[in-house]
Amino acid sequence: MTDWKYVEADAAEQLCRLEYFGFKKQQAGCEVEFTITIHEYLTPPDPAMRFYARTDKQTNQKTAAYTPAGWGPNLGTALWECVQNIRRFPYEG
Repeated sequence: MTDWKYVEADAAEQLCRLEYFGFKKQQAGCEVEFTITIHEYLTPPDPAMRFYARTDKQTNQKTAAYTPAGWGPNLGTALWECVQNIRRFPYEG
C-alpha cells in the first residue's frame, strides 16, 4: 500500500509503517527469540534516519538493561544495526 503516505497531515504526528522480523540468539546452549519491529517513518526526526528497528526484549538485564535498536536510511541498515546490538550483550532473563 503506497498511498499510506498521503494520510499524514502534520509531521509531528510521526506516522510510520511497521514491519516485523524474528531473530534467535544462540547462547549457553539455548535459544532466545527476539521480535524486531521496524518503523518506517514518513517524516523521520532525522531525514537520514528513515528506519528505526527495536527489539521486544532487553539484554544485559543484571548489569545495565539495554534495549537493542538501530537507525538507518533503509530497512537493511536499521535491521543490521539492531541485530549487531542484540549480539553485543547476553540475554539474562
